[in-house]
Amino acid sequence: MAGKARSSAKRPPRRRPVAAGDAFRRLPLGSLRVFVAVAEHLHFTRAAAALGVTASAASMQIHALEQYLGVSLFHRQGRFVELSASGAQLLPRIRDGLTALQSAIDDAREVEGHGPLRVSTLGSFLTHWLMSRLPRFEEQNPGVELRIETSTELVDFRRSDVHAAIRLGAGSHPGLFCEKLMDEWLVPVCQPAMFAKLGPVNDHADLKRYRLLHSSSEPWSIWLLGGPHNDVTSRISIDDSAAIVRAAEAGGGLALTRWSLAADEIRSGRLALAGRHVTQYPRGYYFVCPPKHREMPKVAAFHHWLRVEAAKHGPPGGKARGQLPPAAALA
Repeated sequence: MAGKARSSAKRPPRRRPVAAGDAFRRLPLGSLRVFVAVAEHLHFTRAAAALGVTASAASMQIHALEQYLGVSLFHRQGRFVELSASGAQLLPRIRDGLTALQSAIDDAREVEGHGPLRVSTLGSFLTHWLMSRLPRFEEQNPGVELRIETSTELVDFRRSDVHAAIRLGAGSHPGLFCEKLMDEWLVPVCQPAMFAKLGPVNDHADLKRYRLLHSSSEPWSIWLLGGPHNDVTSRISIDDSAAIVRAAEAGGGLALTRWSLAADEIRSGRLALAGRHVTQYPRGYYFVCPPKHREMPKVAAFHHWLRVEAAKHGPPGGKARGQLPPAAALA
C-alpha cells in the first residue's frame, strides 16, 4: 500500500477537459517560460537565477504547469532534474511556440516603426567601408536607431532579431529579398613610402621586390591569374581581411586586398595603389532581408541609403574592369 501511495503521489491528478477558447485564455505563459528554462538548465536554482526568480517560485510554477497539463514534466532529484518522456516531447514545441509568439509581438511593434534597426555585416566591411559613411545615414534618418552586428555566418532571420544583412557572396539566398549593391575587385596596395622605394607591380616578376601579404580568402594566385608564385621571396597569410589592410598601412608589405577595404585609405593617401592591374572578385556585396522586412520604413530607408552610397563607390579608377589610369593610379 505504501508503494502505491508513493506512486500515486508522483502523478498529478487528471484535469477535466477545457474548451479551446477557455484553454487559450488560461494558457500559463509564465509557467511555460519557466519550463523551458528548467529544461535547458536541468537545475531549478540555475534556471531560477537566469529568470531572476527564486528556486522556490520556479518549482511552484512547474508544479502548477504539471497540474494544468495533467502530466509530469520532470523526474526530480533534489534541485537537479531530468525531463520525463512527456517533458521531452513538449519541449521543442513549447520553445518554438514561445519563439513564434515573441516574433509576432516584435513584428507588431516593427510595423509601427518601434525599436532599433538591426543589421548584420562583415567586420572588415564595417571597419573599412560602412563606418565612415554612417554619419550620413544618421543625418538623413535622425529617428532611426541603428544597431550593427558583425558575423561571417548567414543570418537565420527566423530565429534572430536581425532585420537585414549585407553579405559578400554570389547572391544565392532562396526565400529572401536579395539585391546586389556593388561589385568587388582585388588590388595590390602598400604604404606610399614603400611604393616610392620599390616601384609599381604589373606582373609576377615585380612581386619579388616586395614582402607579400594576403588574407586566406584572397590569395595572390587570383591576382596572378593562376600563375606560379612559389618563388616569391616572402609571403604571409592572415585569416583577417581587415588586418591585412592595417598591416599594409603600417608598412608590413604589399597586400592584396578587396577594393572596398582599401579605397578610402588610397583616396586619403594612407595607402598607395601599387599596380595598374586589378582583378574582378568572383563575389559581390548584397543587401539581404526577409520580403516582409522591406515594408518597414527603417529598413527601406537603410536600403535606399545603401544603394546611393554603393553607387558613389565605383570600381578602381572608375575605368573598365582590369584597367587603371597609368599616371594617376601610380603617382
